[in-house]
Amino acid sequence: MSNERIGFYEGMFLFPQSATANLQEAVDHIKGILDKAGATIKTFQKWDDRRLAYEIDGNKRGVYFLAYFNAPVSSLSELERMCNQSEEVLRMMVTKADHIPTEIIEANDGSEELATEIKLRSEQSSEASDSASSKISKKDAKSKPEASPVKEVAPEVTQESESAEETADGPEKVASPEVAQKPAEEIAEETAEETAPEVAQEPAEEVAQETAKDAATGDESSDDEVTSEEVAEDAKEETTEA
Repeated sequence: MSNERIGFYEGMFLFPQSATANLQEAVDHIKGILDKAGATIKTFQKWDDRRLAYEIDGNKRGVYFLAYFNAPVSSLSELERMCNQSEEVLRMMVTKADHIPTEIIEANDGSEELATEIKLRSEQSSEASDSASSKISKKDAKSKPEASPVKEVAPEVTQESESAEETADGPEKVASPEVAQKPAEEIAEETAEETAPEVAQEPAEEVAQETAKDAATGDESSDDEVTSEEVAEDAKEETTEA
């Protein structure tokens, strides 16, 4: 271990633009990879958020992070392997930084600015989530009073519909007497008996006998009339003779 060479390196790490939604997670991911490779970070900063020269894995824009670190020379291959296996890191590039003065490296340290940006973004996201939840609650509060009258009116509508059905069924029930339930032959016989006169109910023989009696009484009355006239004439003749 004592004979292992340590180099000073500059590492550029490219993330998708979606990493801006959670910068702290991206920073922790890079630092975790460097720590596994045995690196010691000197400075760390968010370098830029810009449009890519060409599309990478469907991303047209990306976020760059710049880190200066000390690491064993033999760990560079392991560092590159872990970055290639990572789903978050789109590209990485590590170069020697021995020629860069320490003053410039320390002056370009942006760890404090990065921490401030992470804090602001987290506050903005929390405010946005609160405002979204408040809007949803307002919409729910507005929708509930509108929905309640419908529930109150619904029973009345159902009662009206039931009453309408009862009135629709009512005339049929009233207009259907008990006679309508009897067979058609009985109804025809009853109507015939009610409309026909009483004489029609008597047998034909009795009707013939009654007509014959009427005729006989008529003849007798006519005979009686003739005999009375004759009697009157005879009485006149007797008086004249006298």
